[in-house]
Amino acid sequence: MDRYDVVVIGGSAAGLTAAITARRHYSDKRILLIRKEEKVPIPCGIPYIFGTVESPEKNLIPDAVLDKNRIELMVAEVTEIDRDEKGIRTSEGDVGYDRLVIATGSLPAKPPVPGFDKEGVYAVVKDVEFLSSLKKKVGEAKRIVVIGGGFIGIEFADEINKIGGKEITIIEMLPHCLALAYDDEFCELMETKLKERGIRIRTKTRVKEVAGADRVEKVVCDDGGEIPADMVILGIGAVANVELARKAGLDIGPSGSIVVDRTMMTADPNVFACGDCAEKISFFGGGWSPLKLASIATLEARIAGANLYGLNRESPGTVGVWSTAVGELALGTAGLTEDLARKRRYNTVSATVEGPNRHPGCMPDASNLKLKLVFERNSGVLLGGQVAGDRTAGEVINAVSACVQSRMTAEQIAMFQLGTHPALTASPVSYALVNAAEIAISRLGSTDAG
Repeated sequence: MDRYDVVVIGGSAAGLTAAITARRHYSDKRILLIRKEEKVPIPCGIPYIFGTVESPEKNLIPDAVLDKNRIELMVAEVTEIDRDEKGIRTSEGDVGYDRLVIATGSLPAKPPVPGFDKEGVYAVVKDVEFLSSLKKKVGEAKRIVVIGGGFIGIEFADEINKIGGKEITIIEMLPHCLALAYDDEFCELMETKLKERGIRIRTKTRVKEVAGADRVEKVVCDDGGEIPADMVILGIGAVANVELARKAGLDIGPSGSIVVDRTMMTADPNVFACGDCAEKISFFGGGWSPLKLASIATLEARIAGANLYGLNRESPGTVGVWSTAVGELALGTAGLTEDLARKRRYNTVSATVEGPNRHPGCMPDASNLKLKLVFERNSGVLLGGQVAGDRTAGEVINAVSACVQSRMTAEQIAMFQLGTHPALTASPVSYALVNAAEIAISRLGSTDAG
């Protein structure tokens, strides 16, 4: 049995980052990455293979980064982890480890609805061959129903819509698409944009059945409505891929994920876990977090990879930062929305500002930016923020996230020292982050939470 200092199981965002981080901190260690896929797609880029980037082959994580970091690669399926012998059984032979990182990711969620096993119904699997086949089938279909109006659902719907000649319908059981990620006013902006682009949306609707003889012919809704369909795509989230860990006797938490501490260590001090397969701790109160994002996976991987031999990085907890875009409209969230903060019994104060993101507003590429900040009333600490605008929204929300993670107060944000330029930013007089904080300060002592 060939033995390695570090073995990482999983070659996507978490596994790759954990291996690279281990190399940066432990230059003398022998590191092996095992993955079952010959080629690994970039997870967040998968919807874009249907429109923007055109092919799964153009959306791959390059293997050159492994060679550059002296990380050995084995393409094989892991069948068993023997923690007593510190060995791993694979389809290509056995290997041994001193430290192990499990980064097996997640699998598409499949709700127990009749007909989801029919031909023409697809959950999105992170596999290049599958995605190539799916792209071909999408090209042949005319009427496509996307079940789930979250990030996956709307991005798939919009990218497939770019092909042309399709009737696309999104079905969402909540009152709005993206309702778990944004407050209503931001959800409504995105729904308007999707409808403008010809995508049909049915909210407050549950799927009763996917009907047809041998293959899908229609989707039957709980309100009695029927939507004709040649193809159904499931975009309803993911579940942790923990079967290997379960068989190895590692603890699986109530969330269905591998139990880890803040250093990403499991109950076995020689085994770490990170990414979608690992349990998440919330930044807000330390409870369980259901979020599964590549950005969270890579943070956890940097913690796991650094801690293998003695460092003591700890996760601050999952803040939750994300963005999405359809056409020229981009939305972003960091931390808690106002709705979620209130559900968690925070006493909140919010402030919303709108204005051009260049100055003057007639500058080329200027666009309207809408920013909402949510503060805890008693302390003035920032709980979260949301942004709507053009592509700059993605970096604006990252700045908001930095403020959330630093537990900055409205007063501290109002005193934020910023750099501005007419071609790059909003005016220093009306800079959204600062102005929203100033407005919130004026409300912190009042009963007006709007």
